[in-house]
Amino acid sequence: MLQISILVVHGPNLNLLGIREPQTYGSTTLAQINQNLHQESQRLQVSLSCLQSNHEGDLVDAIHQAQGKHQGIVINAGAYTHTSVAIRDALAGVDIPTVEVHLSNIYRREEFRHHSYIAPIAIGQISGFGANSYLLGLQALVNYLQSQGD
Repeated sequence: MLQISILVVHGPNLNLLGIREPQTYGSTTLAQINQNLHQESQRLQVSLSCLQSNHEGDLVDAIHQAQGKHQGIVINAGAYTHTSVAIRDALAGVDIPTVEVHLSNIYRREEFRHHSYIAPIAIGQISGFGANSYLLGLQALVNYLQSQGD
């Protein structure tokens, strides 16, 4: 059986998790989220790569480079969720199954956060469960990929 490889993409300002607006984003750091994801990936028996950038072009490049290397993407594009056609087009262009995740429930926040350029091309979206949104997204994506192989 082919080893499943997942790319986790963290967008702008997520490097500040744990200190940035903890009432909204919680106290879990990005390093802790990545550690939890790596532990879960071992349990699920999948390979995992994580990256964070505050630069839109770096995120687009990483998505492009995922083609032929990763079978799925978990993405929290942060504020780029609501503004970046480039990230949306990169995801559509590589056609890799993608799950969009958010720490907070974007639909309970400011109106401008209610729109996602990514959601229409993602296989699903998970938001509002804090750091667990990532774990739920990883589990859902792996389940989806494994079901496609049946």
